[in-house]
Amino acid sequence: MPAAEKTTPNASPALDFKNPPDQKVIDACVHCGFCLATCPSYRVLGKETDSPRGRIYLMNELNQGEIPLSPSTVEHFDSCLGCLACATACPAGVDYGELIAATRSQIERNHPRPWVEKLFRQLLFSTFPYPRRLRWLLGPLALYQRTGLQSLLRRSDLLEKLLPQPLVAMESLAPEVTADAFTDPWPEVIPAQGETRYRVGMILGCVQRVFLPEVNAATIRVLTANGCEVIIPKSQGCCGALSQHQGQEEQAQDLARQMMDAFANEKLDAVLINASGCGHTLKEYGQILAEDADYCERAQAFANQVQDVQEFLDSVGLTTPLSPLQAEPLSVVYQDACHMLHGQKIQEQPRRLLKQIPGLELREPADAALCCGSAGIYNILQPEVGDELGRQKVRNLCNTKATVIASANVGCNMQLRKHLALQQQEVPILHPMQLLDFSIRSVALSDGVSGHDLEQ
Repeated sequence: MPAAEKTTPNASPALDFKNPPDQKVIDACVHCGFCLATCPSYRVLGKETDSPRGRIYLMNELNQGEIPLSPSTVEHFDSCLGCLACATACPAGVDYGELIAATRSQIERNHPRPWVEKLFRQLLFSTFPYPRRLRWLLGPLALYQRTGLQSLLRRSDLLEKLLPQPLVAMESLAPEVTADAFTDPWPEVIPAQGETRYRVGMILGCVQRVFLPEVNAATIRVLTANGCEVIIPKSQGCCGALSQHQGQEEQAQDLARQMMDAFANEKLDAVLINASGCGHTLKEYGQILAEDADYCERAQAFANQVQDVQEFLDSVGLTTPLSPLQAEPLSVVYQDACHMLHGQKIQEQPRRLLKQIPGLELREPADAALCCGSAGIYNILQPEVGDELGRQKVRNLCNTKATVIASANVGCNMQLRKHLALQQQEVPILHPMQLLDFSIRSVALSDGVSGHDLEQ
């Protein structure tokens, strides 16, 4: 049966009755302040109202009808990255992720944003979760890059003069368009190499399949080399993570249903994902569709099957031999994506996999648990805070003097590439699946090459 909607004891003029922030969860906060040091927005902005504790105070006041859902109130919820570091640090076990998700849904239903901001958000939510629509933009983007116009405009200050800040931020994150970005070349069933140990479904993602297709290619090769038959339904779309994280509740639910329907007729040992933000949302389908009588039980069963690909491979074990990636020891720094570390509590599994590569030396950065500033589309909607966090993250990663950065989330990868370029650092960023793939295929890494170069 679907779960009952939560309601506040008294009607609030600011919020509606559909799943307001749960007062019991709010009351569990003991206001100790342990969350402050872990909160990236508080570190940058330095305001109590831009911290988890401050936002919980605001949620309580909204629930009690003591303050309106005004622009000055909403800006403090918009400043939250949703990284969940505060939940990891909280000694009282407050589920801040549940609170911010409920609050953002309320904001989207009950707060009229300025028309320019509303239009820009609609552009993002009508484009990014739909791979076909994203691919319509690839031709103009490729032309913009190939003609040298991108380089020319980036060297000048014309973009900053002509475009609003969010559009400038979006342009700055655009990766190089490759030929592989225009199609998904894989059949629906890819057989295992040798004996079939497992039959797994694979989710391609929306932004990743378009802008980092080499990561999916490497993941498929690693899985098949380790005895997995890989199932890739053609009808799959976006998992809904982007929409869910920004309070677009109905869109997230629709995308979740479509994703489940795409895999409905497959008997699988696991459904695998190689992007951490997507994985966290996929594992929450039971909550996202809890009030849907037709899907709630199926949603929880589907969520129970979802695993990050690193989590899965660490559990079942690698069976294929691994080769050194270069003659000398290779130093790699692993970057923890927030929704992997704080959302899914996956920390050691990727490191254990990477350490199995002969000659690989794993290094750890300072402030490893601090968000890089990507957070879905946060670095587009809140570019000043996103940029500061990106600068800090890249500085900490480069201070390890590692030869390669390993990062398992598409948003993080795009953010890090931008800030590496801004700091004139030429350290390649590779998904752990790419490193395993190169090791399996005995592909040697060369200094100064990118993930796209290595894939060729």
